[in-house]
Amino acid sequence: MELSEQNVKKQRPVHLDLQTIRFPATAIVSILHRVSGVIMLFAVGILIWLLKSSLASAESFAGVQSLFDNFVVKFIMWGILTALAYHLFGGLRHLVMDTGRWEELASGTASAKAVFVLTVAFSILAGLWVW
Repeated sequence: MELSEQNVKKQRPVHLDLQTIRFPATAIVSILHRVSGVIMLFAVGILIWLLKSSLASAESFAGVQSLFDNFVVKFIMWGILTALAYHLFGGLRHLVMDTGRWEELASGTASAKAVFVLTVAFSILAGLWVW
């Protein structure tokens, strides 16, 4: 075994404590962008089903409309709108980063925090609109 391989093995942690690892804001935004994309994938199915049901007849439209009186349905719609907003803001951030901007640590962190703030603001507005 070479000397450099021995040094690498000595520098590796023996036990990795996952509770002490803190992801930077930029990593959290990127991971949550993917999660919101998966949520949106399932949301599209729900929304298409609701649209199909509402267009079948006047009675089915009234049935779909009465669904929105339920708290759980309102909560799901609020969640879908929040996921859409987060995915939109995160996607716009990624598009700007693809142009070569906001790649430094300070500007990347600031844009990540801006995504969080914009999503919270939109989520509150969506909550007021749904309820």
